[in-house]
Amino acid sequence: MLGESRVIVRPTPLCAETPQDALAAEITPAGLHYVRSNFPFPELDARTHRVRVDGAVGEALELGMDELARLPRRTLGVTLECAGNDRLTLAPLPAGELWGGGAVAAAEWGGVSLADVLARAGVAPSALEVLVEAADEGFAGGNEICFARSLPMDKALHPDTLLAFEMNGAPLPPEHGAPLRLVVPGWYGMASVKWVSRVSVLTEPFAGYFQRERYVMDYGAGGPAVPVAEMAVKAVVTEPRGGEVLGTRPVTVRGWAWSGAAPVTRVQLAVDGGDAWEDARVHPASHSYLWQRWEYEWASRASGRHTLRVRAHDAAGNVQPDSPRWNRLGYGANAVRSVVVEAR
Repeated sequence: MLGESRVIVRPTPLCAETPQDALAAEITPAGLHYVRSNFPFPELDARTHRVRVDGAVGEALELGMDELARLPRRTLGVTLECAGNDRLTLAPLPAGELWGGGAVAAAEWGGVSLADVLARAGVAPSALEVLVEAADEGFAGGNEICFARSLPMDKALHPDTLLAFEMNGAPLPPEHGAPLRLVVPGWYGMASVKWVSRVSVLTEPFAGYFQRERYVMDYGAGGPAVPVAEMAVKAVVTEPRGGEVLGTRPVTVRGWAWSGAAPVTRVQLAVDGGDAWEDARVHPASHSYLWQRWEYEWASRASGRHTLRVRAHDAAGNVQPDSPRWNRLGYGANAVRSVVVEAR
């Protein structure tokens, strides 16, 4: 029985991490799944909520939740990670919410393909992006705006990009976007727009605040700021927990690994510094978009404090770096993770 609650990072609007004990499970309970909010939750009624589909389409539509539910259903297991997860590992510390390592979780999302909705409206040949707007509103960048992000057409039309109305087999909770949210597998969580109210097909790149001013990778030095997209490769330890006192008998070190670019092919563990990396056993994901379990049998050769470091490699050739790459807004931190334990 899970005994912890979410770890509050900011109470209003709510930002909260998945607690450590919940990270051990493949599927995170909805009530413990991390929450990222930019504005207060809107109050929406699934019985009356409608989504407008417009822009460069053959016919603009307004669809209610009952109409969406009649489209072909899909259920996907998806690991989502906030782009700011592990911001606290960056120095100097960038501005933004002080996320530790718990802004990540996995859930089963049920809904319909965004592509099926767009097909009903008829996408124009000149389409370049699909803009998804939320019903939440607030002040940002000096203006009152709603949260909105765009996707390139290939991602928007991928059959696994969902408009979801269920989470773990139940209706979406308010903090996770009820009654309807976007779920974009493989991308950081800012792409999975909550409280969807409008889908608009664009013929020019979207230049809104959350596309060009925030959720961008900005490394400074006059270089371009690029919108955040795929999750970087990462592995974490879930057992043992940091600070745990272990015996000298062998223990199984476990955790998860994931990447938005490709499946994880290798996870390595090193103890107490140095480059003596040893391979862990990596299990295939139970679904293409869920994190992968890894395990390593370890026995301390000496009593005292030990640091266990873990890194992942994916099939696209990406490897976790030893140090995080600093950027102005603190996104995509994926440096090698470690836990400190004590052997007696």
